[in-house]
Amino acid sequence: MSVDVLDIKCPGCGMPVSTGQNICEWCNRPVVITTFNSVASMPLPEINKYANSYRKALDEHPDDYNLNTSIAMCYLRLKLYDKALLAFEKAIEDNFDNAEVYFYAAICILKGRKAFLLQRPEINKIEEYIDAALMIEPRGIFYYFKAYIRYDYHYRKCYGVSPNYNELQEMAFSAGVSNTDIQQLFEILNVEKPEVLKIN
Repeated sequence: MSVDVLDIKCPGCGMPVSTGQNICEWCNRPVVITTFNSVASMPLPEINKYANSYRKALDEHPDDYNLNTSIAMCYLRLKLYDKALLAFEKAIEDNFDNAEVYFYAAICILKGRKAFLLQRPEINKIEEYIDAALMIEPRGIFYYFKAYIRYDYHYRKCYGVSPNYNELQEMAFSAGVSNTDIQQLFEILNVEKPEVLKIN
């Protein structure tokens, strides 16, 4: 597992920092991106600047977990799903116990499309990643995402699967999924929440 602390230039201001810092002491912006929320409200030109900075650092350190996760989050925000997926999968190779990386990799496979429109191998890969995330950390939003897949792909195509989308929704609510989590999920997915899926 490669989670070494590297000396890099701050993606925000260009000053010398390390990947061990969460926030740059010079500009108070993130040094590495560990969650989608860090880039969700960033202006697109700034995300491009961050992505370029990480790309340069990855030229020297292609197996660094923090850099791969950071650039993957930037690519996901830019809707460059194929590039994001490659970077998330590289991060998984380097550190296979971060549930969020599996979760976001699964989101990338959708590429902003409804689950209904995907091919079965893509759905299988999405569910494999969601199941991996759930094994690491059984979070409500992971169950809810799986409920969406089970509804929009399996239920709408009349495939019987267990647990079904209703059972997964109940698991999501039991695990504490919030309405904010659900809203953010569908914003990242770039699809409308099906009306049949409930909110808490």
